[in-house]
Amino acid sequence: MAKQRDDPGREAASVRLFVEAPLAPAAMLDASSAQANYLGNVMRLGAGDRLLVFNGRDGEWLATIAEARKGRLTLRIAEQLRPQTTGPDIHYLFAPLKRARLDYMVQKATEMGVAALRPVMTRRTIAERINPERMRANVVEAAEQCGVLRLPEVREPARLDAVLRDWPESRALVFADEAAPIASPLAALASLPNGPAALLIGPEGGFDPAERAGLLRLPYVRA
Repeated sequence: MAKQRDDPGREAASVRLFVEAPLAPAAMLDASSAQANYLGNVMRLGAGDRLLVFNGRDGEWLATIAEARKGRLTLRIAEQLRPQTTGPDIHYLFAPLKRARLDYMVQKATEMGVAALRPVMTRRTIAERINPERMRANVVEAAEQCGVLRLPEVREPARLDAVLRDWPESRALVFADEAAPIASPLAALASLPNGPAALLIGPEGGFDPAERAGLLRLPYVRA
């Protein structure tokens, strides 16, 4: 739930809100209790005020607060301002970080438009505990703030060997290899065939030698 960045070409609504419900003209939807508290008590919005809403499926819509009572707020959907857009089919695989760094990484990856966030557990991963619900909350907050319409899917943590065992060979995989002959990430990406892709970032201590050797043997991997 965040203020929308200035854009003189759009409706003068200052708040942008993610909702789960389908969006269509004249639809009515109830905000959650947390959203009602935010809109009413933090943003000081009331009946008749406008805001932007999106759900990651139906584009961005202008909405009006139709009813605001203590602990309850109802929105009336008015008109679509932006159709739903897609983005590159890029999965972001990463060895989990400590909580504050992980929050920041999730937010920035969402802003950059990845299609999926996939925590993977490597042999040298230090942060063993991952909270997918916290990751999803950070995804929503980042999407509200930066204006994107697509929210990345948040996958459950999985071990790297299990992920690679079930990997579809049609999805190219770039992994951040400190010893790669190509030092430029842009050059590595330019070498990929057209189609779905993924990026794999290892833990702070780097990949285990056996993991690196195993990755380099796979035909769909680029170092």
